[in-house]
Amino acid sequence: MQHAPTRSRSVDGEGGIRQTRTDRPFLHVLADTSDKLSGVCSILEEKFTIAGERLDADSRLSQTPAAIVIRAELRDVDNIAAIKKRASKLAKARKRIFLLEHASHVCISQAYALGATLVLPGTVSRTRLLAALADPADGPSASSGDTSQPDNAVETAATAIASMFTAVTLGQPLDVDGTKEAGRQIAERITQHGLTEWLMTVRRHHEGTYQHCLLVTGVAIDFGLSLGVGRTDLERLYSAAMFHDIGKAQIPLAILDKPGRLDAAERALIETHPAAGYEFLKGHDGISPEILDAVRHHHEYLDGSGYPDALCAESIGDIVRILTISDIFAALIEHRHYKPTMPRAEAYNILCGMSGKLEKALVHSFKQVALTR
Repeated sequence: MQHAPTRSRSVDGEGGIRQTRTDRPFLHVLADTSDKLSGVCSILEEKFTIAGERLDADSRLSQTPAAIVIRAELRDVDNIAAIKKRASKLAKARKRIFLLEHASHVCISQAYALGATLVLPGTVSRTRLLAALADPADGPSASSGDTSQPDNAVETAATAIASMFTAVTLGQPLDVDGTKEAGRQIAERITQHGLTEWLMTVRRHHEGTYQHCLLVTGVAIDFGLSLGVGRTDLERLYSAAMFHDIGKAQIPLAILDKPGRLDAAERALIETHPAAGYEFLKGHDGISPEILDAVRHHHEYLDGSGYPDALCAESIGDIVRILTISDIFAALIEHRHYKPTMPRAEAYNILCGMSGKLEKALVHSFKQVALTR
């Protein structure tokens, strides 16, 4: 194999990588082509000390970086194998950002399976990449064990969600127990650290469907805790939240993450996801009727104007009612790179304005979750 180039701010006489500036964070960049490597390094070297390697080079990184940025085609098994060879070194970096130009459910799932803490799909954006690396959590306290725990819960949950989507896409069995365990870990984190910290942590992750599922699960758990639901009902609630959008695995990411308004055909396709999720899940052991009901009906409204079955109040169960409020609120406060994040108070006011569609008493009970927890 031809020796692939290594790129850094400074290279010693034997080709090893060393850091030349101590006043800037040290980053490691991996890419599958020289052009990709050069492109990422040119974005980052203004603010960071960079060590760059092609994936087909022997790894020479000895210093643990603050973050690793990987830009590679994950449909290529050689690239996947090269990243796996570096797994022990990757695990030492607190941030592992994957830049995926081919953004499919399977590729995003693969990135999380390889240890990604953040996936940025689509064309490489200088603004988004620098914002991801300039997270406030990078301060001196970020290295403490307690501070890093919420990220671990997010990584576990994001991997579970990605695995779910891949199972649907490839027609494989779903890891029901693994998904429920991820929900349990979210419940534990929110019980210990609160909803606000969870929301802030999740917003460092994939923008769009994956982030949305994490937000909904966190909001639903905190809502359930605030209502004093029992352990069994809380498990049903966080399981329903984790599974609720699994039907979106059959919808292209270009539609799910579209910046502008959906046209009629796109909207009709989006509205197939509750029934599609229900159909996929109903053949799996460990999925209770209550969870299936919530997956199918989380877009139903009390006045019968929802979908897919146009249910009315008496046909909509308690878990569905809680999940619907959590789902709408989470959608409103999502972080999208193309628009400002809506303040939680404004999102709550929108819920209050949905008279006749949502249970008024539950919306009132949700106020503390929305504004202060």
